[in-house]
Amino acid sequence: MPIIRHPHQFNESSLFIDLQDVLSHRLYLKIEGFNLAGSIKLKPAVEMVERAEREGRVGPGSVLVESSSGNLGVALSMIAASKGYRFVCVIDPRCNPATRQLMESLGAQVDLVTEPDPVDGLLGARLNHVRELCESDDRYVWLNQYTNSGNWGAHYRWTASEIDAQFPELDVLFVGAGTTGTLMGCARYFHEHRPDVRIVAVDAVGSVTFGGPPATRLIPGLGMSVRPPQLDESLIDDVVLVEELDTVRTCHRLAGSGFLLGGSTGTVVHGAMTWLSGHRTRDVTAVAISPDLGRPYLDTIYHPDWVLDHFGAAALARDDAPTAPDRRSGLVAEPRHPAAAPATDSVAASSPRSPSQ
Repeated sequence: MPIIRHPHQFNESSLFIDLQDVLSHRLYLKIEGFNLAGSIKLKPAVEMVERAEREGRVGPGSVLVESSSGNLGVALSMIAASKGYRFVCVIDPRCNPATRQLMESLGAQVDLVTEPDPVDGLLGARLNHVRELCESDDRYVWLNQYTNSGNWGAHYRWTASEIDAQFPELDVLFVGAGTTGTLMGCARYFHEHRPDVRIVAVDAVGSVTFGGPPATRLIPGLGMSVRPPQLDESLIDDVVLVEELDTVRTCHRLAGSGFLLGGSTGTVVHGAMTWLSGHRTRDVTAVAISPDLGRPYLDTIYHPDWVLDHFGAAALARDDAPTAPDRRSGLVAEPRHPAAAPATDSVAASSPRSPSQ
């Protein structure tokens, strides 16, 4: 084991789970939650802070500020504490209570925004609050994960290359879409180094990222109420949209086999199962990315009362992963790589990179 001086110096990057026994599909899951921040967001947090330091935008007396649904806020709280910076994280009510407590325990100031912007929803309100803070005091430095190239650059540099090294035979990669930092970093890497690898974006129903109508979402991590500035759809082959009910049920199914993983993981795994069920997948090597572990979700996704209140008893029922494309999940099925074309016409096709609902 390594000996470290700073918490962000440790990150287990080579752990993959073979889910075939759990889901009856050949799918490998890259686990990104084994670091002291607890999520994949440690990578862009380190990249953005250290880049700002190199550029002279951050130094003694600086106050870091960021809008976050939770995981990036925890990573930045940890890094700020280690480096001696103050940090203000702007969240909305979807942030898990345990995640907020983690940030505050690490010394961060957490500002909760509860009234959505009339046009851009809760995310818009969070961004408005960040701008107001920065205008009030020039010590505030907004890292701005939504436009900062260090967000996607961290995953180009680390996440994608880690997957490539482990799976030289990779055929398809499933990546959740939030700010699209992970998605764009991986997509750019494989577009340049392994253009034969198919990139499938997985998003939540109610997100506007790929042109769908906005709707209320309860689970943090994936989905946006404004179009992500970093998104380049030309680098994406397919898109799958997943209902939050299916997210919850997939999380419970994984937990039933001993893998307690986060909400975004449930979304990505369900999306991967939907896509694989509708395509020729014999001998296909598929990898999905799991952004975090399940403990921060004990009060929500894994709490029976919360699940019953928001999704009803159906969310607590256990069954198999979908054996055919879920009728509630939008799926772009026009392939860039002909070898992976849909096996049947049961997969609803639409124009490339424009998911139907």
